[in-house]
Amino acid sequence: MKTPRISLFIIAKNEEQNIAKCILSAKHIVNEIVVVNSMSKDKTALICRDLGAAVYDRAFDGFTNQKNFALSKVTNEWALSLDADESLTPELAEEIKQAVQQGKADGYELTRVNDFLGKRMRHSGMKAEHILRLVRTEKAEFRGGLVHEKLHVDGNTARLKNVFIHHPYDSIESYFDKFNKYTTLAAQTMFEKGKKVCLLRVLLTVPFEFARRYVLKAGFLDGIRGLIWASFSCFYVFVKYMKLWYLWEEKKNK
Repeated sequence: MKTPRISLFIIAKNEEQNIAKCILSAKHIVNEIVVVNSMSKDKTALICRDLGAAVYDRAFDGFTNQKNFALSKVTNEWALSLDADESLTPELAEEIKQAVQQGKADGYELTRVNDFLGKRMRHSGMKAEHILRLVRTEKAEFRGGLVHEKLHVDGNTARLKNVFIHHPYDSIESYFDKFNKYTTLAAQTMFEKGKKVCLLRVLLTVPFEFARRYVLKAGFLDGIRGLIWASFSCFYVFVKYMKLWYLWEEKKNK
């Protein structure tokens, strides 16, 4: 029986610190690597090409569009979606290879664990997540908006047992680099939907977000990292709404 072929596809911008680890974790089980590069100013594209990837330069216009474009460049039967700051464990890589050979489902959820500032987070709303990432290419598409994109597959799904690792923030500086981008996209999404800022809602939501992460999600069990994550998370909510307020102010003053 012919061995099914897998393509790895990634979207990236200024990911020279992470992209090699991501690609190398899957390189031995995939037959094609597709990277959509959002006009990186560092060595991201060069590193990807050196590792055998086909690199497509494309201006970023939202996560859903960017990932659907990447998926459209895949030529193999199976497509594996990873972010540049994610990597497979050897155990999961082997399980993926076996899963596509058996072909019992059209898509597979993978279990993601999260690192923060160099250590695994087991609470704080960052415990293991089950995310659809391995799909039959012709049956799959991303749906969503500028943010919160989600992969869908037209068919049955199953879940693999081993994990892959998400390591998005290896320093506080890297957190705030992404923080600014994501709060802007979140505010733009709300603005486009016509949502307005309610001051009372902000005053209630911000402290609740801290309590949810630190108390309800047991962030205190993650030590100082749990405190930092809960604090940053409530600040994220505040900044997102303030950026939304400013978008309406700009429109009003035009």
